[in-house]
Amino acid sequence: MSTPVVPEFARLVLSVLCPDENILPVIKPLLERELGPVEEEIGPLEFPFTSYYDREMGPGIRRWLWVFEHLLDRSRLAPVKCLTNRIEQTYTIDGKRTFNLDPGFMTLGNFVLATGKNNAHRIYLKDGIFADLTLIYRSGSYHPLEWTYPDYADNGLISILNQLREQYKCRLTEPACARAPLRA
Repeated sequence: MSTPVVPEFARLVLSVLCPDENILPVIKPLLERELGPVEEEIGPLEFPFTSYYDREMGPGIRRWLWVFEHLLDRSRLAPVKCLTNRIEQTYTIDGKRTFNLDPGFMTLGNFVLATGKNNAHRIYLKDGIFADLTLIYRSGSYHPLEWTYPDYADNGLISILNQLREQYKCRLTEPACARAPLRA
């Protein structure tokens, strides 16, 4: 019989997709009030992977990654997604989102996104939210799976996530570990 063990807390990495960066200073404090301070901001990053969001948000969409300082219990992934959904809804115009917030939990073994869309590989959490196993870590790097979205399978983004993982690993193993800046 296995003995249940609570896993280490995860690192919250939030992807922000939007064409207008002027909204960022508006939404960031809303997230920080609930989730704690953003420790690191990465971006803007080009987002040439899909035109899926263009009808809703318009062209010129770019990505920012906000990495939060506080590690979170993994059971909080669904509540974090519910929070981001509420914030997105608050800023819709004529029923269309002006930005997209995608929270993900980074662990030493994987990167998991939260989504409201079910699929064969997604595990239901609660409140209409599913966990999407997006990347797995093996042989020194995160790796995409057959269902991984193209933007998360991109080598540039994986390189950033690998660096963030090293910082996270350092924090887990050496609490006094100094945070090294990301290499561009």
